[in-house]
Amino acid sequence: MRLLLVEDDPSLASGIRIALKPEHYTVDHLTDGESALNALQSEPFDAVILDLGLPNVDGIEVLRTIRRHGNHVPILVLTARDAVDHRIEGLDSGADDYLTKPFEVDELKARLRALLRRSQGHTNDVLRFRGISLDPQSLIVTYQHQTVPLSRRELALLQEFMSHPGRVFTRDTLTRLIYGWEEEVESNAIEVHIHHLRRKLFPDVVRTVRGIGYVMDKPEQVAP
Repeated sequence: MRLLLVEDDPSLASGIRIALKPEHYTVDHLTDGESALNALQSEPFDAVILDLGLPNVDGIEVLRTIRRHGNHVPILVLTARDAVDHRIEGLDSGADDYLTKPFEVDELKARLRALLRRSQGHTNDVLRFRGISLDPQSLIVTYQHQTVPLSRRELALLQEFMSHPGRVFTRDTLTRLIYGWEEEVESNAIEVHIHHLRRKLFPDVVRTVRGIGYVMDKPEQVAP
């Protein structure tokens, strides 16, 4: 899962990134609203953690602008503003949930999980598909009731495919989803990760769409 963190406090941003790393999120960080708007208009994210008190363009304006443009990415607002009217303004402007600073890291993680579940139409944490089970909380993957050890990148890819069965992902999109802006990526990295998934699970767990990318077929699309 790829997250965009928009927070101008460097120590808080660093703490959030460190706390989320064990959860296998890819977290990209920006410090101002204008950069956030540019990123959200050009790149895919599964969720946004957005501070309201930002330089240049504040968080409320970021919310209003992206919602006005039809972007429905789940947004968790962070705010030091504890007045009820400020929280209401954030929710009315398009936020899906909010946390008031200071907050507990475990609550941040729980609220992110809830946002992602709702956005993907899941009623519980465990993803199940074609004999595969993936628990985002424990990060345990099983296939036909046997535990399957996956690397962090393999797990991130599998979670994207299982969350969006039938969606064709280009290689560039998958690269942006599982690698942060600061990470170096080998040219064949996605192909290698998908090869490992096929070897560890089963050969057609992910299908190649020639000239376009990759897809995890819905059950009714799988040939008998």
